[in-house]
Amino acid sequence: KESMDQAIRSARPGGMVGYVGVPNGGPELPVRPLFQSNIGVNGGVAPVRNYVEDLLQDVWSGAIEPGRVFDLEVPLTDIAEAYAAMDERRAIKTLVRP
Repeated sequence: KESMDQAIRSARPGGMVGYVGVPNGGPELPVRPLFQSNIGVNGGVAPVRNYVEDLLQDVWSGAIEPGRVFDLEVPLTDIAEAYAAMDERRAIKTLVRP
């Protein structure tokens, strides 16, 4: 619930919030803020079990390189650079080290 609330608060008017998977306990969406800001919510299931055996074999054989999770690492002293890189779309996920 907290992550969905944060995503909705972060969306600009007219924006979209997407999610993957089934919400635990069913959907609890704040309808009024969504309606007032014209924010859409869209999601779907992640049928991992349909693909996991084939994909894991490809990863283990080296046919698929899953890659790194973070595309930028910065020390805590350069946190402003991390935010700038994400804002300018030079980075998607940043690891901040102490």
